[in-house]
Amino acid sequence: MNLPATGRRRVLVSGASRGLGRAVAQAFAAHGDRVAVHYNSRRTEAEATLASLEGEGHVLVGGDISDPAGAARVAEEAFTGLGGIDVLVNNAAVNVRHPLPDTSYGEWAAQWQQHVAVNLLATANLSHLAGRRMIEQGTGGRIVNVGSRGAFRGEPDHPAYGATKAAVHALGQSLAVSLGPYGIGVASVAPGFFETERVAGRLEGAEGEAIRAQSPFGRVGAAEEIAAAVRWLASPEAEWASGTVLDLNGASHLRT
Repeated sequence: MNLPATGRRRVLVSGASRGLGRAVAQAFAAHGDRVAVHYNSRRTEAEATLASLEGEGHVLVGGDISDPAGAARVAEEAFTGLGGIDVLVNNAAVNVRHPLPDTSYGEWAAQWQQHVAVNLLATANLSHLAGRRMIEQGTGGRIVNVGSRGAFRGEPDHPAYGATKAAVHALGQSLAVSLGPYGIGVASVAPGFFETERVAGRLEGAEGEAIRAQSPFGRVGAAEEIAAAVRWLASPEAEWASGTVLDLNGASHLRT
C-alpha cells in the first residue's frame, strides 16, 4: 500500500454518525488521515462527528447505501471530496430484534430484506466501488469490514443480523484473495458486546450484569478499542493480516 503524496490517507467510513462509526472516524483523523463521514438519516449527529475530527479536509456524505444507486452516489461524493480513496471501512448496519417464535411472517420477511440490504449488499457494493477506484489509482488500499461475534455463536433474537455478519466475513475473505494482487488488503473485525449510545439501556440492572459476565474481564468493550483494531488492520503494516477475521470480544466467545 503506497501512501498519498501528502501522507494523509483518504478514508470513507460508512455509518459514521455515532457509536462505532464515530469512534473509527476519530481514530483515523487523530492519526492525520482525511475522513468522509457517511450518514443516512442522522445528519445532525453526523455533523457532530465531523466537528469532532482533528485536522482538516474531512467531508460529510449522506445517502441510503442499501440502494445500489444510493451507494454509488455516496461513493462518488466521497471520492470527489477526498480526491480519491485509500481506505474503506464498512461499518453501517442494522440490528433489529426479530426472534422467530415471536415474529409474524410479514415482519420476519421485512427484517431479512432490510438486514441483507444494509449489512451485506451495501458492504458488497461499497467494496466494489472503492476497490475499483483503488485499482485505477494503482496505489493499493485497505477495506475493513465490521462483522460480529454473533456470526459464530448465533443470534437467536437477531438471526438476520448474525447471518448477514457471517456473510460479511466470507465476503471479506473472498475479496482478500481477489484484490491482493493489486496491493489491496481486506480484513474484518468481529466485535462482541461493546458500549454505545444505542445499547446503553441494556447495560443497566440484571441484564447489564449478565452481559458483562460474558467476559472474564467482567466488562464490555469500548468503541475506541474496536476502532483502534480497525485502524491497525487498515495500516500499511497490516498487509499480511489480509483475509483475517479478528475477534474482539474479551474472551467471551472462543473459536476453534
